[in-house]
Amino acid sequence: MLAKENRLTKKKDFSLIFKKGLGVKEGFLFIKTVINKSKDSRFAFVVSQKVSKSAVIRNKIRRILKELIRGHLERTKTGIDGVLIVYPGIDHRKREDIADKLEKLFKKAKLFK
Repeated sequence: MLAKENRLTKKKDFSLIFKKGLGVKEGFLFIKTVINKSKDSRFAFVVSQKVSKSAVIRNKIRRILKELIRGHLERTKTGIDGVLIVYPGIDHRKREDIADKLEKLFKKAKLFK
């Protein structure tokens, strides 16, 4: 689970990211990022019903992504806000494949130090 200081929760933060953020796509993952003024990087996740009708599967995907991002926080630049959007097709993937795509996405978006 992500620590509280690494979670995006406010509607105004989401609005800012969707208006001014830069987007990068890698396979079934898409991330929009913007620079914030804090020392922490914060993330949020969007897994819609288009990915799966089952809330259990959507929450499982969300938990997997949170855990993978938590593992990357030490390597991630500070002061980044990001919304990770998931597209259909992820529900049949293995955890290792998701981890690989997330790593490529972060490199592509230049989020690593």
